[in-house]
Amino acid sequence: MAEESGEINWYAPDPRAILEHERLHVSRSLKTTLRKNIYEIRMDTAFEQVIRRCGQRQETWINEEFIQTYTYLYTKGLAHSVEAWREGYLVGGLYGVAIGGAFMGESMFSSATDASKVCLVALVEHLRSHGYLLHDTQFITPHLATLGVIEISRREYEQRLRQALQLRCSW
Repeated sequence: MAEESGEINWYAPDPRAILEHERLHVSRSLKTTLRKNIYEIRMDTAFEQVIRRCGQRQETWINEEFIQTYTYLYTKGLAHSVEAWREGYLVGGLYGVAIGGAFMGESMFSSATDASKVCLVALVEHLRSHGYLLHDTQFITPHLATLGVIEISRREYEQRLRQALQLRCSW
């Protein structure tokens, strides 16, 4: 994560937050939004746009160097975005890095009701169908907790990560 000074640091929180796919909590209102099918979900069509939108907030760790680095990872097939589009406009999205059978979610944004949550549901379906074992969210927030994110010890996280990295899941 980039600090205010611009320096980029590596964080390994303990406990670590993950989303076990079978624990994804889809609220009644989100189920209604999903049934309405108001968003077109795309993957990897606007990666840089997504990361820039994620960085457009009062406090952010996403600086230009961070954007360039993750965009490079995207060009190498390691970073991915899930996007919610409505009437030709990007209204929600998330991005992260996929390695082996692990997906490390970095950030999400939404400028329309439930747009980022719809992206998360699509991501979980995608990861499940492609055999991913680990969905890392790094930290837990009140928002992520409502979606089913839990915390595990660093030791347990590292065990799960080792297992996930042995897989060769396609995106």
